Amino acid sequence: MSRTPLATTVAPTVPMIPAAASGHAVGVSNDEFRAAMSRLAAGVVLVTAFEPPLDAEGPGGEDIGMTATAFLSVSLDPPLVLVSLRTGSRMDDLLDEQPHWAVSVLSESQRHIAGRFAMKGRISDRLLFEDIPYVRGEATGAALLGGALATLECRTEQRVEAGDHTLVIGHVLTAAVPSADGGPLAYFRGRYRQLG
Repeated sequence: MSRTPLATTVAPTVPMIPAAASGHAVGVSNDEFRAAMSRLAAGVVLVTAFEPPLDAEGPGGEDIGMTATAFLSVSLDPPLVLVSLRTGSRMDDLLDEQPHWAVSVLSESQRHIAGRFAMKGRISDRLLFEDIPYVRGEATGAALLGGALATLECRTEQRVEAGDHTLVIGHVLTAAVPSADGGPLAYFRGRYRQLG
């Protein structure tokens, strides 16, 4: 009895792109990557959380805020959103311990707020919030900005390390549209812009 050889399928090989020392593919510099991604227009939000006092007998807690453009909807059922935080930033450290946070979608008239909370080496968050109208969210205790196009209160469901950032996925606890006035604040080619 003779045997016929079985047909074998060979999977096509995918060329591997070697990585440079920076972790990017060879030929892609940080500047090139940043320039390419700056062509992607993004909405601008203020992420907030309340940092409880360290000592029950000491001074009260503090509101913390951070401007973000890497924010998006992930799921409708359940309602999930995602924000990308620089690993080791104050907000990343706080949300690693504090599961409740909020997002205010900024309007075109709130450019000054976006700039204020995006500053490097800035003054204390307490002073940054001093002259900004806000209410405290009932579900999270975080600041929700007056004049925002929309507000969301969230509870962290998952944290994913991704390169030099942490992706925080939040379950939306409340969502409101307090202001229908004005257009959104956008970020494009390294600058805040308005539509139209």
